[in-house]
Amino acid sequence: MFLHTHPYEPFFPEGATKLIVGTLPPPRFTTRELNDKDVDFCYGSSNGLLWPVLDRIFGLHLKFETTQEAANQRRDFLTSRGIGVCDIVQSCERDKIDASDLGMQNIKLRDLVGYLKHYPKIDTLIFTGGNSKNGPEYFFRKHLKSYTLQLEVVSDKVPRIHRFTLGQRTIQTVSLTAPSGSANRAIGSMQLYKDLKNENPKFNTIDFRVMQYQEFF
Repeated sequence: MFLHTHPYEPFFPEGATKLIVGTLPPPRFTTRELNDKDVDFCYGSSNGLLWPVLDRIFGLHLKFETTQEAANQRRDFLTSRGIGVCDIVQSCERDKIDASDLGMQNIKLRDLVGYLKHYPKIDTLIFTGGNSKNGPEYFFRKHLKSYTLQLEVVSDKVPRIHRFTLGQRTIQTVSLTAPSGSANRAIGSMQLYKDLKNENPKFNTIDFRVMQYQEFF
């Protein structure tokens, strides 16, 4: 059994108003066996699409390599935009060493609500995936139950938007289409994507994410 622990502490820049919430980076980030196109920072997997999409939206000219400069570029961007990162899974066990969400067992969650209480300016959670089993929204719903809180629907269209009340605050959540190759099939089945693809045959799944993400970042 492989113990898959999160290699990064939550990242909270001063005055953060938004928080990116995922699950866990691939196991090679835990075992420190990164490839030369991985970035040693949150969502730094060479297979991941979050940073390529943000790079296009903001014109960041990011480096995609295992260097301190590449990691610093991402920290500087998040700090400048008041965006934090706090994945909800602290650790899990796996029979098979892979990045599958469904393969996670004996899962330990981070106290995300506890963090939110310490950072009162955060008003938006950006989930890197939806409510499918072992996705970030799925785990967050379970986590909220331990505080006798629940999500309320704001918009049931993709990307789905919810909100919840924490003390005197109302916090919004948005569940983006996951920035992983495995989500491309789901994108391809969406009527909106099909319509846009018909209008422009060159339109692809990266373009779709850029269109979706830029509204919330």
